[in-house]
Amino acid sequence: MTSTVFERNPPAASTIDHALQATRRSVFWLDDLPGGGRSRHPSLHGHVDTDLVVVGGGYTGLWTAVLAKQREPDRRVVLLEAKSIGWAASGRNGGFCEASLTHGDENGRSRWPEEFDQVKALGLANLDGIESMVSAHGLDVDFERNGSLDVAVEPHQVEWLEPGDGVTVLDSAAMHDQVRSPTYLGGAWHRRTSALVHPGKLALELARLAVELGVEVFEHTLVKSLDSAADGATVVTAHGRVTAPRVILATGVFPSLLARNRLMTVPVYDYVLMTEPLDAEQLASIGWSNRQGIGDMANQFHYYRLSADNRILFGGYDAVYHYGGRVRPAYEERPSSYRQLASHFFTTFPQLEGLRFSHRWSGPIDTSTRFCAFFGTARAGSVAYASGFTGLGVGATRFAGDTLLDLLDGVPTERTELRMVRERPLPFPPEPAAALGINATRWSLDRADHDGGRRNVLLKTLDALGLGFDS
Repeated sequence: MTSTVFERNPPAASTIDHALQATRRSVFWLDDLPGGGRSRHPSLHGHVDTDLVVVGGGYTGLWTAVLAKQREPDRRVVLLEAKSIGWAASGRNGGFCEASLTHGDENGRSRWPEEFDQVKALGLANLDGIESMVSAHGLDVDFERNGSLDVAVEPHQVEWLEPGDGVTVLDSAAMHDQVRSPTYLGGAWHRRTSALVHPGKLALELARLAVELGVEVFEHTLVKSLDSAADGATVVTAHGRVTAPRVILATGVFPSLLARNRLMTVPVYDYVLMTEPLDAEQLASIGWSNRQGIGDMANQFHYYRLSADNRILFGGYDAVYHYGGRVRPAYEERPSSYRQLASHFFTTFPQLEGLRFSHRWSGPIDTSTRFCAFFGTARAGSVAYASGFTGLGVGATRFAGDTLLDLLDGVPTERTELRMVRERPLPFPPEPAAALGINATRWSLDRADHDGGRRNVLLKTLDALGLGFDS
């Protein structure tokens, strides 16, 4: 077994102590919203009859509501959110808006080889559609389509760099011209398939657009159950109910209202740090003038990017599953994960020693066994759902919105005919098997990173079965 670059070249403990000294536990993207506040919508009281009810005020629900009104402006659409718009994963992610609908080409090609090119084209068209909507509706979301960099930080990862359509492979010198880090041995610049957004602003702007189109948005309206009705279904809340012939479930990581989906996802906690804004000298020391999003190529990988005001978001690596699969605020505070991230940050950018982190936060990712979203219908086709985005949902949720509306229409489309849409992933086993399996897989992935990328028997078996676990 060998050490990784982050273990070979750690920063001084005093550098980490200083960087974390004034960090506050708060989500930067939500603190940074215009006017210093989030959206304000009423809670639901009483009974509402509507044409379509959407449960969930994250990206999936918001995109679905917007697209529903664009398709049929006269359709009455109600959206219900348990807390506030974008407070969960949609306001906490890194803001990487990817074209991939399958959590990367390798995952998609291995699972659906005969339709991979079609899915890839649909994903690129979806990203183009997001960019067009941002422009057409003046969405203030800090949209930057600068592409992304996959960076190799260990020798065996250099072999994984492959050129392709819109992809340029960079050697260490060319990588240094893009971003200056002593850890980089090479990279691949994906020029067309990735953009960056401000996650909190995207959620609020989609909600604003939805309201402008006529969607009725209710916040602080927890849905307790989904009951069948003669002409569709009734969504029951703490203080009311909504009856509609069509229902969209967009609840992400939280327990599904459908029993069939309770074991289809598990919550995996991801941890993030955000720096103070870099000054001109600090920016010059790292280059990064093209402002791409960056991810290294380890199994336990880091992702990082610049914000509009030149902070660096640095997250990933230490993805954690807690026994029982519960979502709890207490899981968000994990000092060892934040300290490890800080250490890896200064290994990546030692020239930034002295920089401090202003924010730290975490949140659960709705992880499925196939790494990407799954879709389906229930209650005689009156209910449609999507979940399991596994950390790559910023862009894919718009595709999900279109797909869910197609499924409710009941008319075959290019999207609904995909195996990716028609097939469900394997569920996770119940406890204690879930915790044992997930943690054994995580240990194996870490071992592979320390062994030249070589996968052990467990990982090879999971590959053969079409299962997996990734950070």
